[in-house]
Amino acid sequence: MALDVRIFEKISPSRFISFTIPNPISPIHLLRVAVLDSPVHFTESSPPRVAAILVPKHRESDWIFSTESGHLQLLLNLPDISRLILIGDDHDTDSDLPAVYRRPTGEDDESERLEMRLKPLVVALSPKTLIREEIEDVPFLIYDDNVVSSVELEKCVGPFVGEMLIEDVEIEIEDGVREFRRRLRFKRMPNLVQSDIKIIPRSCSNSSLPLTGTEFNLDLTELVHPYLAPMVASLSLIGSDIYELKSRPKALCIGVGGGGLLSFLRLQLGFEVTGVEIDPEVLRIARQYFGLEESLALVHVEDGIEFLKRFCTSCDDDAKFDVLMVDLDSTDPIHGMTAPPVDFVAQDVLQAARKVLVPSGVFIINVIPPNKTFYQELQDQFRHVFNELYEIDVGNGENFVLIATVTPRDSKSGFNRENLTPAVSEKYLDAIQKI
Repeated sequence: MALDVRIFEKISPSRFISFTIPNPISPIHLLRVAVLDSPVHFTESSPPRVAAILVPKHRESDWIFSTESGHLQLLLNLPDISRLILIGDDHDTDSDLPAVYRRPTGEDDESERLEMRLKPLVVALSPKTLIREEIEDVPFLIYDDNVVSSVELEKCVGPFVGEMLIEDVEIEIEDGVREFRRRLRFKRMPNLVQSDIKIIPRSCSNSSLPLTGTEFNLDLTELVHPYLAPMVASLSLIGSDIYELKSRPKALCIGVGGGGLLSFLRLQLGFEVTGVEIDPEVLRIARQYFGLEESLALVHVEDGIEFLKRFCTSCDDDAKFDVLMVDLDSTDPIHGMTAPPVDFVAQDVLQAARKVLVPSGVFIINVIPPNKTFYQELQDQFRHVFNELYEIDVGNGENFVLIATVTPRDSKSGFNRENLTPAVSEKYLDAIQKI
């Protein structure tokens, strides 16, 4: 059935349509065209704007470009754009071969020629409320990230998180500096890296090695995910009573992901670590691909809230934890990723969290606030239950780390700079602010 382009004459919030057309440069091949209208309603004072992106070659199957959720996140990152058009090669969704990508080198003349040939299509897909000059000036944006190459290791489905992807990537840290990483991504938020760890080629450290066919060792001695090092720096607020312990300090981590934080706490800081992860498939991935050995952490496959409420009613003082670390998120079609889920900061849950901690203990939580009001209300919830509240601004424009104490802190910390500076940067220790 032929597509009636008249349906594109008006912006229809959240409407998503995809179709294929012959490639005007190579007609025997097809292009996939996906059109998404912003869920945000625009007013007459802010007329709609349109943009197009050519999907990078060999990344057509990447969930960032091939799914509506990935398309939406691209659009939400362009707040002035009300319709985003993605155009790329029509990939084989039934292929059993792992997806492999390597960033093209040199200038891409074909992309420039394709843009010129696709200009009439982009004009036809633009709303008729635009004046002629605006339609003719619809820009082709360039998608650029730090991925130099990638290879898919496994795709699987968890009963709670849905489809997920494990991949090895080579990324560009800065000009001329590259690293290999292993990453976990969820299809529901494909633009977000859920977990990543550094991997090192067994043969040598040459970053020009191809990902395919190269064997890697896992580096569990460094935290590369942006907010994990600030979370570890927050351990400096554990009270001085920890010096009186005759055994290892105890950490409870709710939300395991790839397990990098749990492994780090055990291997680098000597904690006895307990984890809680609701999805058994995520735990399998952490063990199989990210080095979370059973000897490093006891992990309960359970809902985090249910675990807290059950544990707080049955634990004695010796079983309580010195730190509770929470890394949970939720997704929203408008706001995208937020953290933590609202249910987790209900008063009864926070009361349970306080009860599982020793008097010198701290509650450390990763926060991605959708707006200032959410963040302020979250802080107020914590103040009703805990004694003091601190924060670290991670500095990436997204994450904050909140730290709540059971009792007031004295001038003597349980984990001083000598304990923590080999593990985390001093800038995060200096960034801790009482709020």
